[in-house]
Amino acid sequence: MNASRAMAMWESVRVLRQAFGEQQAIVRHVHTLAAGAVCSPSDTPTAFAVDLDPAPGPLLTLRRNLFSTLFQSTYHVLEVAPERRILYGSINYLFRIWVTSADNLLDQEDKVTLPIRMPGQSRVMRQVVAIMAADRILEHMLNTAVLEGHITREESAVLSKGSLQVLLPSAAQEATEEGGITNRPRPEYVLDTIHRLKTGMLFQLPFMGPERIEHDVDRSKMKVLKNALMAFGLGCQILDDIRDMARDHRERRHNYILSCLQWSADPYTRTLDKRQPEVEERLHTEVPHVVLPAARLAMARLCEGLTALSREGLNIRNTAINTMAGVLFDSLDLADIKYAL
Repeated sequence: MNASRAMAMWESVRVLRQAFGEQQAIVRHVHTLAAGAVCSPSDTPTAFAVDLDPAPGPLLTLRRNLFSTLFQSTYHVLEVAPERRILYGSINYLFRIWVTSADNLLDQEDKVTLPIRMPGQSRVMRQVVAIMAADRILEHMLNTAVLEGHITREESAVLSKGSLQVLLPSAAQEATEEGGITNRPRPEYVLDTIHRLKTGMLFQLPFMGPERIEHDVDRSKMKVLKNALMAFGLGCQILDDIRDMARDHRERRHNYILSCLQWSADPYTRTLDKRQPEVEERLHTEVPHVVLPAARLAMARLCEGLTALSREGLNIRNTAINTMAGVLFDSLDLADIKYAL
């Protein structure tokens, strides 16, 4: 099945289709608020003006919003009121801006979260402005939700405080890698500890609001959903590690595959140390004996997460689970591995 048909299978699930529609509305709304915030004073010389690209179209595709759509679907399953669903989803989009902008700064990348237009190259400053804009958007959204009676002033304060607190464990993990790691821990530790903090917890951010201010939500169902998204997130991180082997080796970052090589005393480790590959090299094709078992583990975690979500209310056909999980391989340009499993 080609990638476009596999992606269409995500939209065929009723709850996901509804969640995607809400997510698109959320992106448009956040973009509108950002345009009002990221706007230079009228007397600014044209050469130094800063604003937002008025067309959010490229940010509205399902491929760009796959995780966010999955997150939004959990609010449907938990029967959260529509107004609060939109508020939580909007905060999720701000989490995306904060986390991606921070990653851009740490990894010298330029993934777009807010299409900010600035003079010069401005890769770093765009991330800084995006983070500052997201803070102001959060304040505006919370104040509006209070004025419209969707949350109380006390609940607004809880959400504001929690939006930073829940990011701190993942931020602390990222901080340990800033100068590069000096040794590679066992692969089990990378997967069960490092990656749970690095990525798994980011897949539990959607529950920040419901956990703190929803009183009638089904707590046992929410726990199952949290575990499901944790499994799904870890599957995604394993695939990231496969794709990023060269980058993580060169920049001395934690990587499940590189730890597997190190702790199995694979001679390929010495080859890498001598060769010092460029970050864009696709090293996974050179060690299929390690990569394929890792890819199978990733697929198992992705399917585990989708199956649990399906049981709790997404109602995904059993025959569609593997195909939907395979979309993640396609999105990371790892289709060759998917077909080798």
